[in-house]
Amino acid sequence: MEISFRGKRVLVTGAGQGIGRGIAEQLWRTGAKVVAVSRTRSHLETLQNEYPSIDIVELDVGDWDKTREVIESLGHFDALVNNAGIGLCQPFLECTPEAFDTTMNINLKSIINVSQVVAKKMIENKTQGAIVNVSSQASKAALKDHTIYSASKAGLDAITRAMALELGPYGIRVNAVNPTVIMTAMGRIGWADPDKANTMLSKIPLGRFGEVSEVVDAVLYLLSDKASMINGVELPIDGGFLAT
Repeated sequence: MEISFRGKRVLVTGAGQGIGRGIAEQLWRTGAKVVAVSRTRSHLETLQNEYPSIDIVELDVGDWDKTREVIESLGHFDALVNNAGIGLCQPFLECTPEAFDTTMNINLKSIINVSQVVAKKMIENKTQGAIVNVSSQASKAALKDHTIYSASKAGLDAITRAMALELGPYGIRVNAVNPTVIMTAMGRIGWADPDKANTMLSKIPLGRFGEVSEVVDAVLYLLSDKASMINGVELPIDGGFLAT
């Protein structure tokens, strides 16, 4: 099955590293005109050094007004990947209002903000576009020290369903992916402790963590015309974790 985004403009947030970078790179390989957003300039510069035709935008999506202004200025997009996110892990009894507010600002408010701007332009241009929100298995299952993060991702799943309902009549599809632990550069470091890793691996029937490419492939499929009847789905990419 060949997927092409030739002639399509796609916005990817959180594109400086990890899953977001992998998505931006693969979209470029399949012909898309990619606009990559990250708050870290150095990550964007290394991305553009490898892929000079990818447009880069340094932006902290946690700033509502600035984000709205910048995304408005970027013009019309055919597709959007909301990948920007933050994970502040605290035990339930030690959760702070600061961690809650910071997490919800990035993981929920920024996605509403960016998606509103992009979707309005899709509607104005009568574009039957696609949006994918990067959620987490933490939205579906309790994970130690993940109270606030899990709540934010459960909220993102709810936002995904609401967007699918309200944007569907305009031909705009909205879906989410819900990965398990993914072996990004940070993931390999964060899960290097065998005791920590084995506790999670024991709950995954396939017996391993995911690779970035496995999330990327699912996201590109959901963005593509091959998924033209898929709308409002939360797709686990977890090796069966949620089946146990």
